[in-house]
Amino acid sequence: MSEPTLVRASIAEGVGTAVLVIGGVGTAVLAGDTVGTVGIALAFGLTLLALVFTIGPISGCHVNPAVTLGVLVSRRIEARRAIAYVVAQILGAIIGAALVLVIASGRPGYSVDTDGLGTNGFGSASTGGYGLVPVAIVEMVATAILVFVVLAVTARSAPTSTAVGVPIGLTLTVLHLIAIGIDSTSVNPARSIGPALFAGDLALSQVWAFIVFPLLGALVAAGLHRVVFDESR
Repeated sequence: MSEPTLVRASIAEGVGTAVLVIGGVGTAVLAGDTVGTVGIALAFGLTLLALVFTIGPISGCHVNPAVTLGVLVSRRIEARRAIAYVVAQILGAIIGAALVLVIASGRPGYSVDTDGLGTNGFGSASTGGYGLVPVAIVEMVATAILVFVVLAVTARSAPTSTAVGVPIGLTLTVLHLIAIGIDSTSVNPARSIGPALFAGDLALSQVWAFIVFPLLGALVAAGLHRVVFDESR
């Protein structure tokens, strides 16, 4: 099979990100009271694991602007492809969040203003009442861990099979177990942007934090990966 074109790969990133939002955010909004924190964490992790197997061979299955930034800084992707991926990821997240909202709106008594849409937040919008500083720390550290794992298991010296989805999916699951009670876990700017666009003023006013700090975490991860694996050689 020929190498996927940029258009095909970008479409895969958009579809994949939409599926990640539907699987993860959808579980939180539609079934969160039933499955709890563990169920939501597994929904995100298992969805990502499945996506690595399905679209990994086409686009690399970033489905996350922070991962794309880490890969870009590590010089494994061209800037043009990275930009196309990020645009597709954000559009996919918006579509995924819209579909979750449409489904949730069919539940009697549901209101996005009161019940939310799985958005991330700090202060009064935090699931645990955490302020900006602890949220910033957890998002930077958690994203750095995720991106570091992605870079490590997909390195040229690592196996190139889709089996890399297992450590990546498990890592995302654990990170959600840690951070759901803090800020609903972002570690993915696209995942945060999509729901925030439909959730109202508070979510929109805070979404910057879930863009900036995950991206900073990605830069940290790329730097650590370069040092640990000595990619200069």
